[in-house]
Amino acid sequence: MDNLLLVTVDSLRADHAGWHGYDRPTTPNLDTIATSAHAFENAFAHACSTRPSFPSILTSSYPLMYGGFERIAEGRTLVSEALAAGDYRCGGFHSNLYLSADFGYGRGFETLYDSKSDPSPTARLRQLVKDRLDEDGLLYRLLARGFEVAERRTGTNVGSAYVTADEITDRAIAWARGADADTPQFLWVHYMDVHHPYVPPARHQRAFREEPVSERRAVQLRRKMIETPGGVTDAELDTICDLYDAEIRFTDAEIARLVEAVRAAWEGDTALAVTADHGEEFREHGRFSHHATFHDEVLHVPLLVDVGDDGGRHDELVGLLDVAPTLVDYAGLERPENFYGESLRGPIEGAGWERTAVIGDWRSNAGEPRFAYRDADWKYVRRSEGIELYDLGADPGETTNVAEEHADVADRLDERIDAHERAVAATETDLGTVEMDEGVKQRLRDLGYQE
Repeated sequence: MDNLLLVTVDSLRADHAGWHGYDRPTTPNLDTIATSAHAFENAFAHACSTRPSFPSILTSSYPLMYGGFERIAEGRTLVSEALAAGDYRCGGFHSNLYLSADFGYGRGFETLYDSKSDPSPTARLRQLVKDRLDEDGLLYRLLARGFEVAERRTGTNVGSAYVTADEITDRAIAWARGADADTPQFLWVHYMDVHHPYVPPARHQRAFREEPVSERRAVQLRRKMIETPGGVTDAELDTICDLYDAEIRFTDAEIARLVEAVRAAWEGDTALAVTADHGEEFREHGRFSHHATFHDEVLHVPLLVDVGDDGGRHDELVGLLDVAPTLVDYAGLERPENFYGESLRGPIEGAGWERTAVIGDWRSNAGEPRFAYRDADWKYVRRSEGIELYDLGADPGETTNVAEEHADVADRLDERIDAHERAVAATETDLGTVEMDEGVKQRLRDLGYQE
């Protein structure tokens, strides 16, 4: 293929996409693309949140490899680096600050827009308070508390932590239109809108409800679902799902606009891949958002690959590790030796697929490691508190831990995790630290991250 377009959507779970069988009109444009693309129905993330997931997507390596996911170590190879070495012009557009050049994600990109210099007016006001006042002082503490109370009680959104899909699309299209016809292009666009807080435009809410929810009410619901998930009523849960689905529909419309404009701007064929970094919880296991539980509502993600043929449906078990090797393969370039995934060209062209399991890993800020193994039959999770084993055939909702009843299976899968740990240890390196200014830290906290 001459050109490559990678679209990633934050927090999009597979079962809320139309081509995965969802019965609400969340993805009408992507559903159309899916009719002629290759739809991978069993694609899984290797982690449960953005920070650990993106090394898998962009460097085809597991989150805990090369010192961990806090930043992209020199030992990893970004897909942008591999493509730039093959004379691709590379651009990236997103507004998640954990994916910024500060954390190593700028390598190989001619342009990487990460919105670091574009906080919202209210976020700037909050930062001004921090800059001008002593953080130990009474006035600072009163004003800081005021921001928190405003968001919790009145629903005032006091720090929009990301740039909306329409602006990200505008910026990406402008970059794409600057292409040289003689140079192959790679564009990565990451949309944040499906990540909470869910504050979708009213026009997209009307696909799911008669009366749109105000931004104030949406922000109040966000605080409640994060802080007191057990207190969310059934009616409030329905409203939260309406907002989430409307954010998906908004993003779907912007992806369609992006794809149409990019393909019109670029000479030659353009391969398209669309996926998500992780899914989202809606109290299936007691909480909202996306925690390191390794349940399928957080791991199962959509994955479309459109390479200009007739497409098809695929039930092979694949992972986000396989995205970067696929892009490099269709660029006609050599796969980097430190890519751990495989190109999806095999199943796309009917040549088969050997992998039968996906492994995930994660480590908390306190150092707690967590691992998961998933195949077609079993889900195994190893945590510091103990192990979990789920029989996916009998219990697809992962509600009953059967580790004691199937100790032989648990032992076998534990050995697979041990082997994975050894592979991780073989890549160990010292990452060092990244200094973040307080404005960056606050925008990350607004998204629910803890630095």
